[in-house]
Amino acid sequence: MYDLVIRNAMIHDGAGGPGRPGDLAVGNGRIVEIGGGLGAGREQIDADGLVLAPGLIDVHTHYDAQITWDPYVDPSPRHGVTTVVMGNCGFTIAPCRPEHRDLTMRNLTHVEGMSLDALRAGVRWDFESFPDYLAMLERQGVGPNVAAFIGHSSVRTYVMGADASRRAARADEIAAMRALVLEGVRAGAVGFSTTTFEGHNGEGGVPMPSQLAAADELESLVKTLGEVGRGVFMLTKGSATRMADLESLAAASGRPVIVAALLHNPARPDSSFNDLATIAAARARRHDMIGQISCCPLTMEFTLKSPYPMESHAPWRPAMAAHDQAALTVIYADPAFRAAMKRSLAAPAGVTNFSGDWARVRVAEVADRAHGDYEGRTIAELAAAENKDPFDWFLDLGIAENLETLFAAELLNIDEAAVGRMLRDPNALITLSDAGAHLTFLCDAGYGLYLLGHWVRERGVLSLAQAIHALTARQAEAYRIMDRGRLVAGAFADLILFDPDTVGRTANKRVFDLPAGASRLTSAPIGLHGVWVNGTRIADSSGALRPARPPGQVIRSFAA
Repeated sequence: MYDLVIRNAMIHDGAGGPGRPGDLAVGNGRIVEIGGGLGAGREQIDADGLVLAPGLIDVHTHYDAQITWDPYVDPSPRHGVTTVVMGNCGFTIAPCRPEHRDLTMRNLTHVEGMSLDALRAGVRWDFESFPDYLAMLERQGVGPNVAAFIGHSSVRTYVMGADASRRAARADEIAAMRALVLEGVRAGAVGFSTTTFEGHNGEGGVPMPSQLAAADELESLVKTLGEVGRGVFMLTKGSATRMADLESLAAASGRPVIVAALLHNPARPDSSFNDLATIAAARARRHDMIGQISCCPLTMEFTLKSPYPMESHAPWRPAMAAHDQAALTVIYADPAFRAAMKRSLAAPAGVTNFSGDWARVRVAEVADRAHGDYEGRTIAELAAAENKDPFDWFLDLGIAENLETLFAAELLNIDEAAVGRMLRDPNALITLSDAGAHLTFLCDAGYGLYLLGHWVRERGVLSLAQAIHALTARQAEAYRIMDRGRLVAGAFADLILFDPDTVGRTANKRVFDLPAGASRLTSAPIGLHGVWVNGTRIADSSGALRPARPPGQVIRSFAA
């Protein structure tokens, strides 16, 4: 007798071919048989024609901190994600010396969009080394399967302390970092990750440590993957990062190079396509590269207390360094600050999240009900009505409302024709949920359901089979994850059951369920009827289920 039999499903195996009706049987956490008229199961489910597919593999998450207090890393499993890859962009919490814990958390406050109080109250520090961290997760248990990068900023901080965000490393420090990366990959890291993006900053605008790394340091650390013969290198690139240099790293290490974040920017409409073309040329030269793209419009909610969309502009740095709200308000009122930002918005230098399109920034919620008629209207519209510069109007409203006005900005990936073109590019990997990060600004944990609903059902840009392949087997292949992402006999039973006629995600809502009562944005799935991790059901049509024994595995072994 099987442990589980799902009958009468439309089975999409993840390989990209058409679905076929049939049954699927599970035993001991793996798929045992797929066909028709299978025998009895201890649990039996009539799918009634719903689509049965591999569980989604989300390769760009930031759950490194959250998973220590929430093994089920809500909300990803509710959205059909059965495997997460975390530690992207070098934003990890291991390795970490006890004396660097507060520094590490302060580094994460901006990029994770999480309050310092929440991190201090929530993170479990039952580890110091990267192998210790993986072992802690195994003892604790994990809801979905988890693979983790060893991250550059944590490695730098472990070796250099506070100097990691101040200067280049010496030769002896690079050697110490190399030893840590080797230790991490041999212990089971999926690879090594970093960022050179100027918008990635910690508390007070202090750059994330990896931004201070010289080229020789980065090359030395990436080459460790070649020495082990395993692991991928993931980088979020900044304006000074040359794709040719990344191809050189792929050639020197012999390992895959994964480049983020290729989002369509209306101010630089050809940039992401040029990067994908460069990746295509590198692949033609047998250098393994791929670009990470998103199927979602990048929208963020923010207040002027922490306006992440503005922080990639150099003139904003004085505001990021302000020590309290009073100092921040003084900076916002300063004519020189405003003039410098207006110049930068008019002609942005390098990679920016926001390029001055005020028609895509609206007032989401006012703090003073006297301004209630502003809600839902754009800054461009409201400023024009008062014959004011939009940036001045934006700051003036924030100051008048004690910096508590909630704004919503549509930043990147807004041009659907361009995004659709990217989704069909064979050199692109559809991902970039950023789940676990930017918690007060956005929630794209449901990106996979959005792809299946919006881009497949509503827009017809991809077929259902193509989209399922992109979200499952394609991800497993790129990251060398074995026995997942396909519905075949012998593979792990990571499964989702959904209705293709309704599948999607709800709008985001704000909840206050982080440690210390801090807030985050979250969303709910639509049309998802079941999620199984290694044969154990962790979600149904009513939402998340949390078995007492988390069924996920910490993945430590990867294909070469």
